[in-house]
Amino acid sequence: MRGLATRLLSLVLAPLPACAAPERTNVRYDEDWSSAAGAEGIDRLKYVRLDASGDIHASLGLELRTRYEGFDNPLWGASRDDGYLWLRAMPSLDVEAGHLRAFVQPIAGYARGVNGGNGPADQTGIDLLQGFGEWRVPLATHGTITLRAGRELVGLGSERLVGLRYGPNIPQPFDGMRAIIAHGAVRLDLMRLRPVQIGLGNFDDRTSQTRKLEGAYATWTVAPNIGVDLYLLGYRNDLARFDGISGVERRRTYGVRAFGRRGGLSWNWELMIQRGRFGGQPIRAWSLATETGISFPAVRLQPRLRLRANVASGDSKTGDGKLETFNAMFPKGKYFGELSPIGPRNIINIHPGIDLVVAHGVGIELTEVSYWRASTGDGVYDVPGQEIRAAGASKARHIGDQIELSTSWKASATVSFAASLSLFRAGRFLKETGAARPIHMVGTEAMLKF
Repeated sequence: MRGLATRLLSLVLAPLPACAAPERTNVRYDEDWSSAAGAEGIDRLKYVRLDASGDIHASLGLELRTRYEGFDNPLWGASRDDGYLWLRAMPSLDVEAGHLRAFVQPIAGYARGVNGGNGPADQTGIDLLQGFGEWRVPLATHGTITLRAGRELVGLGSERLVGLRYGPNIPQPFDGMRAIIAHGAVRLDLMRLRPVQIGLGNFDDRTSQTRKLEGAYATWTVAPNIGVDLYLLGYRNDLARFDGISGVERRRTYGVRAFGRRGGLSWNWELMIQRGRFGGQPIRAWSLATETGISFPAVRLQPRLRLRANVASGDSKTGDGKLETFNAMFPKGKYFGELSPIGPRNIINIHPGIDLVVAHGVGIELTEVSYWRASTGDGVYDVPGQEIRAAGASKARHIGDQIELSTSWKASATVSFAASLSLFRAGRFLKETGAARPIHMVGTEAMLKF
């Protein structure tokens, strides 16, 4: 028995040959394992010929993750201490036959110990995370048109507006259709999607009948490692709620993103403008999100200095006939860090950080974030968009300051570990409007991704 366990461990920890190890992504369906043809051992499961010619082939995948998060004084003491365990398993099967393809990824996701009960980001039981079919049509001039229908994870750009929600336990899938046109340096995504409403039991995830996302997202690779995104996204929520008012929200987001890398310098800047209507009043919202970094790979510990600065508009005055609160719609799960309680609405923040490589596969990240309210007429929100502290009578802007230390270890191509410690100290606004104790947060994670 001990010999079998040792053999299994060696298979998991042994890296694949360089030619057969594409990056393992979070969506899994964009991995190309054709270079693994002819691999031996467990690696042969990454490329399985289903006919003699190999025109029909399959790839198997598996992700197992366990994560613990603990909080002292959540919501600055307005809620009792919390600590919970997240568990998830996500096997996958990808089958291609010429221009046709089918991808299936079920999920088993459970949570233990969540204060107040599990929510849709904590537990889904056993369900279908992804399941779609696609038809890829080659173009005459070095391009393709891909038509895809079914359920899938969708991440657009930096995932500031449409993300996978990968960091929490249960990702956010969408049901619908996408047409992906790739030609030369340009890629255009046309989409008509509805988010999946996560149920807590087995096989009870359903297509949302109240929210919808559609639009176009284009990426132009201007030069190697330099690109520009342009997009228009339409969002509808029949059960929206702002400032205690419920109504139908129709929102259009016009966006442009510039990103790239030249030598040690990198940048990722994005401007988003929102227009539309909510409950009979016009929407006038916007956000600017930036990240600029510089790395020194030849220096000891290979430091990378990074500065993020973000602004997301808030409502200036309740009842003035317009809504100015920015809506990130479906953002990535860990928006301002691994353990931050604050999301991208009515916010100004400055977020410096440094990344260090302390050993092969081992990295450390130290960050500090200072938060202010963009508008004193609006409150503070969490990442899903719920208001967690109302504006009250306070005119203070400073919400608080957070420091976070994270470390990660990529033990092999398939196994990784991570841990985070974070402290959030309340600023004047929180002190003037209620509970203002410091939040202490800890997170640990172990993952196998085959």
